[in-house]
Amino acid sequence: MRRFVSLALLLTLVGCGSGSSPDQPAPVSTAAPAPTATLRVEVVAAGLEHPWDIGFLPDGTALVVQRPGRLVLLADHRAGALVRPVQADFGDVLVEGEGGQLGLLVHPDFATNRRFITCQTHQVNGNAVDVRLITWRLSEDGARADRVGPPLLTGIPVNPSGRHSGCRPALAEDGALLLGTGDIARPGVPQDRSSLGGKVLRMNIDTGAPLPDNPFIGSADPHERLIYTFGHRNVQGVAPRPGGQVFISEHGPTGDDEVNLLRPGGNYGWDPSQGGTVSSYDESVPMTDTGRFPDAVRAVWSSGDERQAPSGAAFLTGPQWGPFDGMLAVATLRGTKLLLLRIDPDGSVREVQIPAELRNTHGRLRGVRQGPDGALYITTSNGSNGSNGSNGSNGSNDKILRVSTT
Repeated sequence: MRRFVSLALLLTLVGCGSGSSPDQPAPVSTAAPAPTATLRVEVVAAGLEHPWDIGFLPDGTALVVQRPGRLVLLADHRAGALVRPVQADFGDVLVEGEGGQLGLLVHPDFATNRRFITCQTHQVNGNAVDVRLITWRLSEDGARADRVGPPLLTGIPVNPSGRHSGCRPALAEDGALLLGTGDIARPGVPQDRSSLGGKVLRMNIDTGAPLPDNPFIGSADPHERLIYTFGHRNVQGVAPRPGGQVFISEHGPTGDDEVNLLRPGGNYGWDPSQGGTVSSYDESVPMTDTGRFPDAVRAVWSSGDERQAPSGAAFLTGPQWGPFDGMLAVATLRGTKLLLLRIDPDGSVREVQIPAELRNTHGRLRGVRQGPDGALYITTSNGSNGSNGSNGSNGSNDKILRVSTT
């Protein structure tokens, strides 16, 4: 595994060409100098409980899903927005540990079909079944959401404790539905291409079917046909970049959190089973095990020895962002900060900045989406910490933050 200098020891930014071997990206510090512009952070809404994701609607309102199995509608994007509950049947959601009501994605044709998609850990009679995608239709008055047809996708493995329940949907530029999943802390799952855990999946947003140009579309296994990349630990953020690239953020075992550039069919090298030789979940193995998998795709950024627990991620786009335009914004849970990564066209990370306005100022940051007004919206997740930095419970005053330039 490549070696990274601890973030705490790096005092200046380092470019990607200094001191790195040809196959190892140089470390990039997150101890960056102050950005050349300042940010304005406003509280749009408060009094929420672990808001996992946010989706913007054509009429200027926004849906926010909360992990305990609740959905609300924000009346607008301004500070102090009215928060209205949305009636929906979440009785089959397994709310346990990191599991519950997770990611949300508004359908690109919402203006005509009023549909959106959520991801949940699913239970029947109190027994954990799987993680699944559900399609909903929002009523015209925004007061109720009803399920549309059968689940869009079932069979993503679940841990009854809720551990490693990553489930983040995103819409790629080509219209594909991308879904990052967690490995449920089971040793063989990340490298098992018959399992949907520890993967990034790619499918039709209306049918859940694999797309005809998926890397394993010729497989006889229906699960493998859905896989876009594999060998992941716990994907928390999926960020399509204008121009076609897709980046993900994922949790490492103890430090070594990663940002990765997706390559179709790529193996990202997480294998706590050590090639199937151990039955325990061995977290001492490298996050990207190039010894066992020489062709494993290396991360474009790692936290090194620091534990950041990166979560949602989105690109900042538009001239309103000034010097931040084009940077990748990554929320961190344990790190309680926003990372801004400047990424070159080839996908390599040139620098990392941490704006003072979002460095240890609002606690744990989870969901990140750029709104139609060009601002960045971030959800907080300030319940009690879990053992790996991604958990949290009993949060009753989480917030939606609106971030813009001053």
